[in-house]
Amino acid sequence: MGGTMSEPPQITATVAAFARIAQTLDTLRRLEACRPPPAEIIVHVDAARHDCADAVRAAFPAARVIVSETSVGPGGGRNRMTAAARHELVAAFDDDSYPMDADFFARAGEIFARFPDLSLATSQIVHPGEAPAPDRRALRETSGFNGGGVVFRHSHLLEAGGYLPLPLAYGVEEEDMALRLIERGRRLVFTPYLRVFHNSDLAHHAEPRINAASIANIALLAFLRYPPRFYPLAALQIANRVVFCLQMGRRRGVVAGLAMIPHHLWRMRAHRRLVSKAAVAAKLALRKGGWSDF
Repeated sequence: MGGTMSEPPQITATVAAFARIAQTLDTLRRLEACRPPPAEIIVHVDAARHDCADAVRAAFPAARVIVSETSVGPGGGRNRMTAAARHELVAAFDDDSYPMDADFFARAGEIFARFPDLSLATSQIVHPGEAPAPDRRALRETSGFNGGGVVFRHSHLLEAGGYLPLPLAYGVEEEDMALRLIERGRRLVFTPYLRVFHNSDLAHHAEPRINAASIANIALLAFLRYPPRFYPLAALQIANRVVFCLQMGRRRGVVAGLAMIPHHLWRMRAHRRLVSKAAVAAKLALRKGGWSDF
């Protein structure tokens, strides 16, 4: 790590939690073990899981704990934590994701100090059994990010309106936020210099309810944000997702996902704010940018 910052960066770490108490506590231990540690830690516990909240308070009295009495999903939880954050830079994690490098927060602070125009920097995500790529000091423009391994500017996320409050936000949470940030002219980058371990084999993605949501949410994103000229693209994206699910043997939930689209769109209609054609085109063009070393 080659940072020359004289003071530790002031970064808030947020953790979206629900029922996995042991994993949540492990993530918090790993965050506190970083050098330097985050300036503050906020944990959101969804759906009135007070057992999880009590366990966090007992083990980590310095952490700030927010409990939602209803299910607001990861996006709703991230909104509450972001609004409560005391610092401009926020590093977001899930209850099963955490930094791989002890100097993660120093690295994040260095990146945002070097590139003050950045809105967010998404991390290299590593899963069990995967070998991490070298932690290269480089970044490239990106059109999306992983909500459980990203550092962003608190003010930019709030100005864009925050995440959609969906209990099952697969396929829409980060895509929607990225599109709205791009609409506002914000700069999004991916960097392998920030490395996050996601302690999950992703087997839950095959669950019927998640399978269904991942299909319906593609239609939801198009309904909420796309100008009508991009509806054929959305139809193709839905078809591609269905084909992917069938190829992966995830048949359960496919029909339900297609059937739930009309009600899903109607239920979320209050969140409809179309972006410009230029924003959608810019997002599509940003899918893979060139590398810039730093």
